[in-house]
Amino acid sequence: MAFAFCSPSSSTISHNYTNNNNSGRVPSCLNHCFLTVHDPFPCSQFNGRFQFPTRRLLYSKITSIFARKDPFVESTNCCNTITDRINLLDCLEKKFCSAIAALFIFQQLTCPVPLAGWAPSSLPPAEAILYSPETKIPRTGELALRRAIPANTDMKAIQDSLEDISYLLRIPQRKPYGTMEGNVKKALKIATDEKQSILSSIPAELREKGSIVYASLVDGKGGLQGLLKSIKDQDPDKVSVDLASSLDTVAELELLQAPGLSFLLPNEFLNYPRLTGRGVVEFTIEKGDGSMFSPEAAGEARSTATLRVVIDGYSAPLTAGNFAKLVIDGAYDGMKLKSVNQAVITDGGLGNDKGYSVPLEIKPSGQFEPLYKTYLSVQDGELPVLPLSVYGAVAMAHSDSSEEYSSPNQFFFYLYDKRNSGLGGLSFDEGQFSVFGYTTAGRDTLSQIKSGDIIRSAKLVEGGDRLVLPKNDS
Repeated sequence: MAFAFCSPSSSTISHNYTNNNNSGRVPSCLNHCFLTVHDPFPCSQFNGRFQFPTRRLLYSKITSIFARKDPFVESTNCCNTITDRINLLDCLEKKFCSAIAALFIFQQLTCPVPLAGWAPSSLPPAEAILYSPETKIPRTGELALRRAIPANTDMKAIQDSLEDISYLLRIPQRKPYGTMEGNVKKALKIATDEKQSILSSIPAELREKGSIVYASLVDGKGGLQGLLKSIKDQDPDKVSVDLASSLDTVAELELLQAPGLSFLLPNEFLNYPRLTGRGVVEFTIEKGDGSMFSPEAAGEARSTATLRVVIDGYSAPLTAGNFAKLVIDGAYDGMKLKSVNQAVITDGGLGNDKGYSVPLEIKPSGQFEPLYKTYLSVQDGELPVLPLSVYGAVAMAHSDSSEEYSSPNQFFFYLYDKRNSGLGGLSFDEGQFSVFGYTTAGRDTLSQIKSGDIIRSAKLVEGGDRLVLPKNDS
C-alpha cells in the first residue's frame, strides 16, 4: 500500500488505496512523497479505508524513518531540490572527464602509445603540438617553393605528412617518434595505393623519368623506407637528413607533374613575358672596394661570391617572366647594389626604359591563381604562397608612379629578421610586394654585401625553355 507524507505545515494527509480500478484521492499537499509499506500484521477494510490494529506503532515507525538524515543530501551540503542534485551530478561528471583527459594527455606526452582506430589525419600532430601563427607560413625558401608546386593531390598529401615531421623534430625533449613513424607509414600507403594516379599525372614524355623518381621515393636510398628505419632507430640527426632527402625527391616528382601553369592568364596580360614553371638564376657578386668575402667552411677568402636564386613562375608568372628576360638581356651585369634596412637592392640605374611595368602580382594561399594590383590583408588571415618573411626572398620594388605596379627592373633580396617583425613573426610588409623567388645557395653571403658591391654577372642557367616571350620580343 502507498502512503503520502507531507511536511508538518501541510494540510491533513489522506491515505486511500486503489482496488478494482477505483483510484483513491490525490493528496492535496504539494510537498508530499509516497512510501510503500509492507504490513507485517493483518489489517481489515472498513468503509473503503484500512484499519490498523496497532495504528500508533506503525505511525511511530514511519516517522522515525523520515527523521533520519539523507546521506546524499548531507554530502551535497543539504541540497533540497532535484535541480541542485542534477547540477551537482553535471559538475562531478565534467570534473571526472577533465581528470581522465589530463591523465591521457600526460601519458601520451611521457610515453606515447599507438591507439586502436586512431586516424592521424584527423588532427595534424605537428599543428596540435606546435600550433602558432608562425607555423602557418614556410620559414625557408625551399619549403615555400615546394608548397608552391601545383602537383597531384596525392603527392601533396604525402608532402604534408612528411613536413609535419620537421615540426615534430623541433620538440626539444622526448620526441614523438611513434607519431613520426605513423606519418611515414601514411605517406608510404598513399604512394603505393595511388601509384597509378601519381604516375598518370606526369606527361607521357616524362613518365619514364617519373617512374625512376617514384621508385627512388618509395624504395631508394634516402627514400621513405630509409626514413622509416631512421625513425625506428630514434636518431634525430639521421631522421633530419633522410627527411630532407625524401622531401627533395617529393619535390622532384611534383615538378614532373607540373609542366606548365595550372590557370589561364587574363587576356590583358598576354603581351607580357611569362615564366610557365621554374627557373634558376646565378649571380656572381664582387666587392666594390676590393675587399674579400668571408671564407666558406674550410675554405679561403673569396674575391667573388655566388648566389643561386630559384624563380617561381607557378605563383608569379609575369613577374618571374619579366625578371628572366632582363637576366637574358644582360640588364643586371655590372649593376651596383645598395645595402639598406633589411634588404640588398639594386640601385635602379636602368630607369624605366628596360623591362615591363608588371602589375603587383601575389598569389594567396589556398587560391587557384594570383591576384593583381591588390595587397593581401594579412591581419584578416590572408597569407601569400610565396611569403616575404623568409631570409633571402627575392621581390620587385614598387613602381615610382603607382604602388599597384612593380618597378620594371629594380629588385631586392630581403634579409628577414624576426626581431624586427610583427605578430606571429610576419614582416610588416608581408603581402605588399611581388615575391617571385628565393635564394637557395649563398644565403650567408647576403649579409656581407655592402653598398657599392657589384653584380658582375647574372645568368639564367635553368628554365629558359619555360620562358614565353611576346611576339614583338621573340
